[in-house]
Amino acid sequence: MSERKDSTSSKSDDRLARLEAVTDAALARLDLEELMGELLERVRDSLEVDTAAVLILDEAQGDLVATAARGLEEEVLQGVRIRLGAGFAGRIAAQKSAVILDRVDHTTVRNPILWEKGIQSLLGVPLLVEGDVVGVLHVGTLHSRAFTGEDAEFLQLVADRLALAVRSRLSARERAATLALQRSLLPTKLPDIPGLALATRYVPGGAGEVGGDWYDLFTLTSGHVCVAIGDVAGHGLRSAVIMGRLRSALRAYAIESIDPAEVLRRTNRKLQHFEPDELATAQYAVFEPSLERFTISSAGHPPPVMMAPGEGTVVLDFVPDPPLGVPFDSERRAETIEFPRGAMVCFYTDGLVERRDQPLDSGFARLQAAMVGTDAEGLCSTVMSRMVGSEPVSDDIAVLVIERQ
Repeated sequence: MSERKDSTSSKSDDRLARLEAVTDAALARLDLEELMGELLERVRDSLEVDTAAVLILDEAQGDLVATAARGLEEEVLQGVRIRLGAGFAGRIAAQKSAVILDRVDHTTVRNPILWEKGIQSLLGVPLLVEGDVVGVLHVGTLHSRAFTGEDAEFLQLVADRLALAVRSRLSARERAATLALQRSLLPTKLPDIPGLALATRYVPGGAGEVGGDWYDLFTLTSGHVCVAIGDVAGHGLRSAVIMGRLRSALRAYAIESIDPAEVLRRTNRKLQHFEPDELATAQYAVFEPSLERFTISSAGHPPPVMMAPGEGTVVLDFVPDPPLGVPFDSERRAETIEFPRGAMVCFYTDGLVERRDQPLDSGFARLQAAMVGTDAEGLCSTVMSRMVGSEPVSDDIAVLVIERQ
């Protein structure tokens, strides 16, 4: 009886030591790479295994990427990628549950490094956050071993802690990368154009997550002034990347044609071919060298608002064509708008006028009423004050005001 009690007590002590090793509060101060490395070392010691590795999900590619390893560093050094559902790690991610292998060869694992290394047994668990897979954690031994349910429970505990850190810190990295990318793509300084005054604003929506809103203004050697504004569906790094590609494509096509409808047609063709699952609204206007008028084409984007001396403020409510990314075989349309001296036109993205609890027409009416000011900067400030005020917005807002002096 005494020996049985001692055995039970020893097992309890072992479990407690394992838990303390992976729940140590000091781990919270480590950055992601240090945390993964430290947890893998502690897992190897606690489970008495020879290898431990973490693969993180690359959502854009649908692959699990070897990110950290102990005793299996080749996985990381060689940039191993495993498709979801394929092989050992892919199966764990697809099933969202633990997998134990007592035979490791080409019939059970996709990655040849595992069997070439001489691994005989494997245990792996998913990294889950609110039911979503963010990666896989697996351990292995160079001798045959029967992993237990208790081993799997402990490894899942480690994976759960690691998953939260991965999601949190990767999100912070992605946001930093997205901000850097967007700042590099939005004009840092608009060109000085005789006869025009310009004012801009950009405000991230929600919790500050950056999306795919953009604006651009540039001149051609012909003297035409080109204005683009758009909004890629979604938020985060992917949307910012697509935004950058659209901006570059539109600039390239603008050199070849001063017809805004043709430029949007080519941009749409490019998006459908290379980014078939993406969607964006866009508006592109070309001002004549005299600045007396501009020609504009819209791909599902909300209409600009213009204020002209003696004519009041009007929404330039021409019929838009479908957004970029939508198959559209018909010719895109363009409208020519007179732009007299003293006129100001406000281009913007939908975050300025859309509110969940209000009809869109109400947003247009509010914007029309907010068009008050004697110059571009004053009008831009008034628009933001009246349309945004002190209320947090749920979507990004980009605004560009152009005044003909």
